Amino acid sequence: MAEPARGVPGDGRLPPIQPIAIAVIVLIAIGGIDVSSYLPRQAPRAPVIAVLAAAALLLAANALLLARIKPFNWRRFRQVGGWYLLVYALILGTLEYVFVYDKVRGAQLAILTAMLVIFALNLPLLLGFSVARFQPPDA
Repeated sequence: MAEPARGVPGDGRLPPIQPIAIAVIVLIAIGGIDVSSYLPRQAPRAPVIAVLAAAALLLAANALLLARIKPFNWRRFRQVGGWYLLVYALILGTLEYVFVYDKVRGAQLAILTAMLVIFALNLPLLLGFSVARFQPPDA
């Protein structure tokens, strides 16, 4: 079996990409359930925006941690992550259609859309990393 990629030079291990990605999924689930539980009424925005901001910050931090991994099989990461991104873009479009069809409007639609986008970016990152970490690094 191939040796997994190593993390930031000098530490000898990978950064916590997977636990952070799972935390993003949990935050998006909490926020999505909270907003959806109020439909068709307006949900209180402050808690949901806080959860959304935390998820966005964790996703950005995860992307930065991932970008610092050397050596890494970026070709395999892009291959796996790209196909998952395509799948989740289709799912995101379907869910967005459902929200618009159900007459979700304004800030509530913007919050749900942002949550869907974060979710659709986070899962390909997680799955691409999960596969690429066990592949031999790019030459």
